[in-house]
Amino acid sequence: MQLLQFIFGIAALILVHEFGHFIAARLLNIEVEEFGIGFKPRIIKLFDFKGTAFTLNAIPLGGFVLPKGENDPNIPGGLAAASPWARLAVLFAGPFMNLLTGAILGTMLFYSIGEPVPDIVLVNQVATGSPAETAGLQVGDQFLTVNGEKIDSSDTLINLTNQNLGENLTISLEREGEIYSVNIIPRVNPPEGEGPMGVGLGNPRQAINIFTAFNRGIITAGDYFKAIFQLPMRIMEGEVSPEEGRLVGYKGMYDIYTHLNSPLWFFMIISLSLGIMNLLPIPALDGGRILLTLPEIIFHRRIPAQYENAIHMIGFALLLGLLIYINLQDFINPLNLNQMTPPTATPTP
Repeated sequence: MQLLQFIFGIAALILVHEFGHFIAARLLNIEVEEFGIGFKPRIIKLFDFKGTAFTLNAIPLGGFVLPKGENDPNIPGGLAAASPWARLAVLFAGPFMNLLTGAILGTMLFYSIGEPVPDIVLVNQVATGSPAETAGLQVGDQFLTVNGEKIDSSDTLINLTNQNLGENLTISLEREGEIYSVNIIPRVNPPEGEGPMGVGLGNPRQAINIFTAFNRGIITAGDYFKAIFQLPMRIMEGEVSPEEGRLVGYKGMYDIYTHLNSPLWFFMIISLSLGIMNLLPIPALDGGRILLTLPEIIFHRRIPAQYENAIHMIGFALLLGLLIYINLQDFINPLNLNQMTPPTATPTP
């Protein structure tokens, strides 16, 4: 069932991308010969709609749109024969639909989980053999004070803990409406990943309205967009490991999907990634086609069709080789997901 959900979700995101191209083309009176669900070979033609054949194909990992005259400007009513602005609109429409879908999925995610209440700090994990376990802390306990100082954020608790390593802390907590106190001595040299007390922190969540959720979704999409373009520099500076920044194929994506506990989060990230990657100025991708359309707008001179098609053909061959390499790497050198920071990670004082 998990595999079927993954396949359906990835296919749906690719079809959303192609649907963007299709809608833009039809609105701009560019004929579309075929809208394929799945990749060829064809199984059956489902129906015709205003000159477009909708087909069902054998490989269920996406889909495609086949505009009339995609690479030949001499075919009337085709994509290559349209004005440069019309071609730009069609090319942008696919990535735009993925970015929009990512923002919508982000809205659904934040609306379903609400938002954290930052001034209430809870225990959401207790490490085995840690001072917190010895003191009797349990998941769900709320930190009230440490040495008489009110805990109004995770940072406050972490700072107080780090300032008193090896010293006794008197901690006031609330559990199921009852208040009690414990004494804990934070470890100076805790085991890796546990922190001095050995607790993971969290916040309770409160419901939000759809407008706030939409705002969160848009901000998250923007932050991810920015993070993608900062990633190469962060890898070079050592802030992100090459393992975390590597490209992954279908198996790698499926491994991540099974590792995370939030399908909405996963498909939001994949949709945003599809939108961003397709806008990169790489021949054969939408971004590469957009780049080769710009001289016609700026200089009013079009790159000859034979040269443009040759560039895209070479780019497609190189891109296909890269995709094969990436997918093989998923099997030869599988992702070490235990070393990757999940999106729901919490601080551990």
